[in-house]
Amino acid sequence: MRMENKMANVYLTGAGPGDVELMTLKAARVVKEADVLIYDRLANPEILDMAQEHCEMIYVGKQDGRHPVPQDEINEIIYQSSLKYDNVVRLKGGDPFVFGRGGEEAIYLFERDVKFEIIPGITSSVSVPAYAGIPVTHRGITTSFRVVTGHETPDKKISQVEWQTFLNDETIVFLMGFHNIGLITRKLIKLGKDKDYPCAVISRGSTPEQQVLVSTLENIAKESKGMPTPAIIVVGEVVRLREKLKWFK
Repeated sequence: MRMENKMANVYLTGAGPGDVELMTLKAARVVKEADVLIYDRLANPEILDMAQEHCEMIYVGKQDGRHPVPQDEINEIIYQSSLKYDNVVRLKGGDPFVFGRGGEEAIYLFERDVKFEIIPGITSSVSVPAYAGIPVTHRGITTSFRVVTGHETPDKKISQVEWQTFLNDETIVFLMGFHNIGLITRKLIKLGKDKDYPCAVISRGSTPEQQVLVSTLENIAKESKGMPTPAIIVVGEVVRLREKLKWFK
């Protein structure tokens, strides 16, 4: 409970991609010290078991466009918790600043004079392909990669995604886009990507339930149908390296 005259500590914390051992030491420490844990669907349940017995648990998960707790309400829950408790942990899958809306939550706290700290997490955009044996960069293949939200549909009239720039051999990692995979792949082909260009879907990466499907832009949507979420999409020549680099079973 909140101690008199003590400023609240709110930790916007990345839980990593799924494997509990990929949490940072700092993230594990604040979870163990938390008075309240405000957590997402993507946080490994084993992490919750680290918390103290008296720790209040508040679930604010989102799934495939269904947001039972809207973001503005999540912001307010964090703020109200900061008035009540000393150690508030907002636990988010991956990294709070990589499509985690951690920036919005931090700004909400800043505007209310609440002390906060960001604890980065290992982002799924790099770690999940690594667990699938797919490096996002590789000498002689590509020297860069980009991480793109797949939540925004490609047919949106005014888009923040610069689709016309996706025609080089840069690796593209789509997060939160599995429900739009058909739209995404058709958009890339329409822009000029070869229909046989390699891509992969990685489901529940870095966990014992991990599934990896390697296919082409033309066929990946059909072949990946029914794979469980969360899932990410990787588009690039580096996908071909999986045959030599796959290690996690």
